[in-house]
Amino acid sequence: MIAIVGGAGYIGSHTVKYLVRQGKEVVVFDNLSTGHREFITEKVSFIEGDLANKEDLDNLFNRYPTIDTVVHFAAFAYVGESVEQPAKYYHNNVINTIQLLDVMLKHNVKNIVFSSTCATYGDPMEWPITEQHPQNPINPYGRTKLMIEQIMEDYSKAYGLKFVALRYFNAAGADIECEIGEWHDPESHLIPLVLDIALGRKSSISVFGSDFETPDGTCIRDYIHVTDLADAHSKAIDYLLKCNENLKLNLGNGLGYSVLEIIQTVEKVTGKQVQAVMAERRPGDPAKLIGSAANAKAILDWEPQYNLQQIIETAWQWHVKKFGGTL
Repeated sequence: MIAIVGGAGYIGSHTVKYLVRQGKEVVVFDNLSTGHREFITEKVSFIEGDLANKEDLDNLFNRYPTIDTVVHFAAFAYVGESVEQPAKYYHNNVINTIQLLDVMLKHNVKNIVFSSTCATYGDPMEWPITEQHPQNPINPYGRTKLMIEQIMEDYSKAYGLKFVALRYFNAAGADIECEIGEWHDPESHLIPLVLDIALGRKSSISVFGSDFETPDGTCIRDYIHVTDLADAHSKAIDYLLKCNENLKLNLGNGLGYSVLEIIQTVEKVTGKQVQAVMAERRPGDPAKLIGSAANAKAILDWEPQYNLQQIIETAWQWHVKKFGGTL
């Protein structure tokens, strides 16, 4: 059995649905602070609990003694907020993960797939970014994820923990059946913010920086469909149980798209015009973040299935369903 910690969130809920459709037995553990109970669309066991509460974790493993693997999505993930409130991030992301690992070991559960991030690399020195790129995070959020990777390394050597750390680039898109999608409060991700303008919920989008060293002057990012991420988690679980070896892998498309290219693709998909307002660069924004997922493809036999237009098409269908409007 697989315990999905943070399984009511954006990536977690898509992974729950994918794993169940793959025939895997799943239990979801989430405190619903940022997740949504209605995102658990499959018939799975659900425990409302908090990583900060040891009794909640003991309850999870006592009630489901057949758990052999944990997939850990539960974390705060706003870069700007992490700069303003680092204590919140170190307590929730690091200290609570240590408690999760300790309770796992107490119950003899030694396999974990961890939701890491490309933010552990910091400002890239080369593209595409491989797993060998130095990890120099430039904000507390990225540092919490790197710390957890290092903690899992130490726990592996000392206690026999086995882990796969998956370093995502920009998760995007929505469930192809339009049951679940991207719903954050506040929303900070580019694609849903641009879709808000197409839907008439907002009047314009701010483009932070038009003078980067990129073809059109705006930031370039690597976007990966959330269902492709779910597929990678499924393959990581299988690998961990079969090979019993630690892995650290990038997950991305290996392709970069600028902010203006995202806006243009949204206009093409929706048939709506999007007003963009140029603004000053944000501190710490790299010009390009493009990842190499060659190792994930080679080791896990994983291949992204969705291109940018399909990512935005699924996101748009979900956005219209959730927030109103017509296609």
